[in-house]
Amino acid sequence: MRAAAPVAGSRILGVGAYRPARVVENDEVAGPIDSSDEWIRRRSGIVSRRFAAPDETVVAMAAAASLKALAQAGVAPSSVDTVLLASMSHREQSPPAAPRIAHLIGARSAGAMDLGAACAGFCHALATADALIRSGSSRNVVVVGSERMSDIVDPTDRGTAFLFGDGAGAVVVGPAAEPGIGPVVWGSEGDRQDAIAHSAPWPAVGAAAGTAPPTLRMDGPAVFRWAVATVPGAARAALDAAGLAPGDLAAFVPHQANLRIIQGAAAALRLPPHVVVARDIVRAGNTSAASIPLALEELLARGAVPRGGLALLVGFGAGLAHAAQVVALP
Repeated sequence: MRAAAPVAGSRILGVGAYRPARVVENDEVAGPIDSSDEWIRRRSGIVSRRFAAPDETVVAMAAAASLKALAQAGVAPSSVDTVLLASMSHREQSPPAAPRIAHLIGARSAGAMDLGAACAGFCHALATADALIRSGSSRNVVVVGSERMSDIVDPTDRGTAFLFGDGAGAVVVGPAAEPGIGPVVWGSEGDRQDAIAHSAPWPAVGAAAGTAPPTLRMDGPAVFRWAVATVPGAARAALDAAGLAPGDLAAFVPHQANLRIIQGAAAALRLPPHVVVARDIVRAGNTSAASIPLALEELLARGAVPRGGLALLVGFGAGLAHAAQVVALP
């Protein structure tokens, strides 16, 4: 990694996405949980999601999304100083995934690390990239969220099986004369750790021969209530920290957890009609740390938001953890 001089700010230079080829409609996931397409749509707003094939790993999907972001940004892989991966579904504790992603994209001398903050991970990683660039520790940073949630969800669990999907989204962050990433507002409530958690810790599984691997479990009603209460407050705080009002925004891009949560937060913020609300949840499901960059890429790809406009990002999930910031779109 090359030393760089401190700068006034940073901004997103490019966005990339990777969506697995396999589309999974609600009818396919409804059977094992004794449910229906209508019930899933009513409860979550989800119509379909993507499931990764065996070769569409967390690392492979992250690398593909990162290369697209680099191409859009016009940044050479050799100019990348740091690669940050946000993921909760990479199942290898060691080695970490980020160094392999850096190698695959051609950023072979970059610093690289995995960051674990579950569904809030992308916003945490984005704030870290901003700090690295402003301090002069890095000049160009790849931030990628990549998830194979289908690996860690029990297809017979009625509380989670219909919610989650797979995919990866990435951004390239670089220096800017004017800050394009606003101050981060974040927090956690570790006393509520059991609201979204694996069914058992890994040591317990290792101690019991024949025990199935842990899978994700969630207290849906409790998480819904927490998100409805937390997301609007975090969003307002991020706007205040950036010195902005809802009307200054072009887009609201919260973590794509549940359409009812997204719509409730948008209503609570009293967003004007011109503010586009991301609803990638409908076709992608909940992709955890990948959901915000995937939703960003979808809005930009179809021209739903102006280039250079401001987007309010809010990540929230297991931990319980949240993070929010306002960013200028590339």
